[in-house]
Amino acid sequence: MNSPRPPAVLIEPMLIGDHAALDLLNTVAQVDGAPRDFLQSDADVLRWLDRMGLPADAPAFTPHALLDATRTLRETVRTLVAQRKAGKNVDVAALNAFLARGHYAVQVVADEGGWRVERRTEQRCVEHLLMPLAEAAAELLANGDFNLVRKCEQSDCTKCFYDRTKSHRRRWCSMATCGNRHKVANFRKRQQG
Repeated sequence: MNSPRPPAVLIEPMLIGDHAALDLLNTVAQVDGAPRDFLQSDADVLRWLDRMGLPADAPAFTPHALLDATRTLRETVRTLVAQRKAGKNVDVAALNAFLARGHYAVQVVADEGGWRVERRTEQRCVEHLLMPLAEAAAELLANGDFNLVRKCEQSDCTKCFYDRTKSHRRRWCSMATCGNRHKVANFRKRQQG
């Protein structure tokens, strides 16, 4: 008799980048020693956008269109961040072309006794769902302090983050994962020595 299979564990990318554009890059990460792309379907992208707190009211679109647009934006941002971090010339043409698709109107809206600025987009294409990420990437490139954009110091980790700590000495994507693994490894070295 076959025993029932345990339910598949849904692993989601960690939101640890402290910047939306860096969290987008972290949707590809090392898992069990191999690179893993957490975005495998349009549904994965919609679920991730929801976790990011971004509006995910999807217009009707062809299958894989949102996934393809997200992956294209992610690799564009990855290239630009790497170029900016390395002090190289940054060619923003691809990002600007993506941003040009984002037709929206800005308005002031009353909100629970206060006011807020709201952007309303025309949901003509899947790229409109990704405009907040493209805008975050543009803001990072234009105004970010790239001395604070860092890669996790764990040798097998590929995640990056924006160091917003007061001392600007953050070393790990997460103390609960990579920071703890480093501490355990150091403890074992001391015990063996």
